Amino acid sequence: MIEARELTKKFDRIMALDHISFQVQSGSVFGLVGSNGAGKSTFLRTLAGIYKPDGGEVLLDGEAPFERTAVKSRIFFIPDYPYFLPQATLTDMAGFYKKLYPNWSDGRYEALCGMFPIDRKSNIGNMSKGMQRQAALICAMATQPDLLLLDEIFDGLDPVMRQLLKRIIGSEVADRGMTVVIASHNLRELEDVCDHVGLFHKGGVLFERDLDELKLGINKVQAVFKPMPEYSVFEELDIVKTDLRGSLISLVVRGKQEEILERINALHPVFAEVLPLTLEEVFISEMEVAGYDIENILK
Repeated sequence: MIEARELTKKFDRIMALDHISFQVQSGSVFGLVGSNGAGKSTFLRTLAGIYKPDGGEVLLDGEAPFERTAVKSRIFFIPDYPYFLPQATLTDMAGFYKKLYPNWSDGRYEALCGMFPIDRKSNIGNMSKGMQRQAALICAMATQPDLLLLDEIFDGLDPVMRQLLKRIIGSEVADRGMTVVIASHNLRELEDVCDHVGLFHKGGVLFERDLDELKLGINKVQAVFKPMPEYSVFEELDIVKTDLRGSLISLVVRGKQEEILERINALHPVFAEVLPLTLEEVFISEMEVAGYDIENILK
C-alpha cells in the first residue's frame, strides 16, 4: 500500500506538494489528474525515491523509498521523457535493468518484444517519442515491479498502442497484484483503466475517490420538450447541473436511473434518455458542487 502523510516538497519558494495525505491500495490502478504544475510529477518522483520529502513522508508498504535500494528495486518509474543510456539500444537497456532489478524476467522481456513493433538493435535516441515510450514500457514490465509509476504515458502512443498498454496493465494487476499510479491531464484516457482517481491542484489533493463509487448514483439526462415546461417542474429532482439549449434540456441528476426517467417521462417529453457520464463530466459535476471551477483547474 502507498501512504502519503502530510507530504511536502518545495523548490525554492514554490510549494510543489503541500501537506498531502491519501492512500493507494495494493493491486489497484490509481489515476492522478490535474493541470501542468499541479504536483503530479513531483509526487511520482518523490514516491520513486528521486526526491527527498521536505516534510511528512510517503511510504510503500511502510517503507520510505528515498536512498533505500531494496525499496527502489520494487518500483519502476517512466517519466514524461524517459531516460536511456547514450547511444543505447533496447538490448543494451535490457542488460542494464537486468542487473538492477532482481525480478527481471527474460521470458517476459521476449514476450513484450513480440507485442511492440520495435527494433531491439536500433539507437533508442533516434526513435520517435512514441517508440521511446514503447521501449521504456518493455523494460518496465520485464522488471516485474510491485509498483509502476507512469507520467503522461499515453502521450505519443497511437490508439492501438494505447489499448495494448491498457490490456497489459490490466493483466499485470490481475495476475501479479501490481500497483499502478498514472499521472495525466487527460481524464478520458484514464477512465477505462483506473479504479481510483485523485485530483491534484496547486500541490494539494482536492478530490480522491473510488471510480465506481464516483459514478454511482449520478446520471446525465437529455430530454426534448415542445414547448419547454417551466423549470420549476424539474425541481423535485436532485439536480447537480442544468444546460438548456432551445427545446433540449440536459440535466446531471443524482438518484436511480429508473426513478429519474419515470419523473421525466411524466412531463411528456418528445424524447428522453439517460446517458452514462464520462469521468470528466463526473469530476466537473462533483467539483462544481464543492465550489471549484474544475474547467479552469484542468486547463
